[in-house]
Amino acid sequence: MAPVELPVEKFTGKVREVKLGGGGGRKSVALGGDSTLPFLTFEGTRPHRPAIAVEVQDSPPGAWPQALVSAYGDALKDPGAWAKKAASFGADIIYLRLKSAHPEEGNTGAEQAKKSVAKVLEATDLPVMVIGPDVPEKDNEVLVAASQVGRGQRLALGNCVEKNHRTIAATCIADGHVAIAKTPIDLNLAKQLNILLCDMSVPADAIIIDPTTGALGYGLEYTYSVMERLRVAALMGDGMTAMPILCDVGEESWRQKESKATTGVPPTWGDPAQRAINWESVTAVSLLHAGANIINLRHPKVIELLKNSINQLFPT
Repeated sequence: MAPVELPVEKFTGKVREVKLGGGGGRKSVALGGDSTLPFLTFEGTRPHRPAIAVEVQDSPPGAWPQALVSAYGDALKDPGAWAKKAASFGADIIYLRLKSAHPEEGNTGAEQAKKSVAKVLEATDLPVMVIGPDVPEKDNEVLVAASQVGRGQRLALGNCVEKNHRTIAATCIADGHVAIAKTPIDLNLAKQLNILLCDMSVPADAIIIDPTTGALGYGLEYTYSVMERLRVAALMGDGMTAMPILCDVGEESWRQKESKATTGVPPTWGDPAQRAINWESVTAVSLLHAGANIINLRHPKVIELLKNSINQLFPT
């Protein structure tokens, strides 16, 4: 009997390569470059491993479950110490969230943002992503300040949304950074925002897509489907969908009730701490297989698990 030949898909496009870091003696991380769907290496290549970002905040988190707080201890009091802790857990990228700038979380401004970014940049030589409070007007204020502190070090700045894309685009161009284009789980909206950024003269290799992440049980399958559609479109030659994808798994997983509830739930839900770790792990591994190029995480055990998964998928 003749051997069975597996059908092989031949794509004409590929995911763009985007580099973070590399300036001022900072380490660099290359993302993208995929010419096939995730891990189907018999059909194409995936030259760069998915990167693990680890979250740091500019102020102590007030509502984190004890399972997370105990993993970081006193490091949560200072973003520089927190960044060092994240690096020791195996982070490839530091994901700095300027949460205190939110009007309901402290309403801090540009000066506080500069101090926090400077502390993180001094504490570690890893590439850094800086995320505002997700309020466009405040994002403009604090991200412009962060951009100035990190000029020439190729940070990633977000969130860049339709309402503030002009300001973030101009800032990234002026200081040599990468824009994180965030849209609400929709392929067409993601593509349109990339077009707007490119029209503003942001280089296509200086854009990362954040399609918005749904956690396990809260839209994971919807996120997965949209990410697959983005990757297929890119591989079929659509250049405005061909940017690397970022998934903010940490925040989305740990804000769900299954990751926080310790009382009033069925015994079959099991140990609360392990349940929360499982929730983040399953979400992360699922989106890794959907095509994520960067996954932002929180718990060190999940960081270790995902690194092991990536090592098995990339044995060399």
